[in-house]
Amino acid sequence: VQLQASGGGLVQAGGSLRLSCAASGTTFGLNAVAWYRQAPGKQREVIARIDSDRTPNYTDAVKGRFTISRDIRKNTLYLQMNSLKPEDTAIYYCYLRKHIREYWGQGTQVTVSS
Repeated sequence: VQLQASGGGLVQAGGSLRLSCAASGTTFGLNAVAWYRQAPGKQREVIARIDSDRTPNYTDAVKGRFTISRDIRKNTLYLQMNSLKPEDTAIYYCYLRKHIREYWGQGTQVTVSS
């Protein structure tokens, strides 16, 4: 089982990025999924998730700017990030919880310059 995150990079404040997370060896299906991030010197935190009830939830810091979605046919999880701010700089990780197992992507770096 592997989750491969991609789409990170360097962007100016106010710009946009779309992160992707492709799954192999398993499927996202309608299981709980999420995006986490870890900024330098800080703990990893959940920023967007879709629980089993299929309702997206966002932390206040990204609400209204980020959108989590998944394409079941492509077996890919996305995070559309708009109006990026320097404080969004972090390593972003995708996450899947399937039954009792948890899977993590390897992380993709997002750097937002001011």
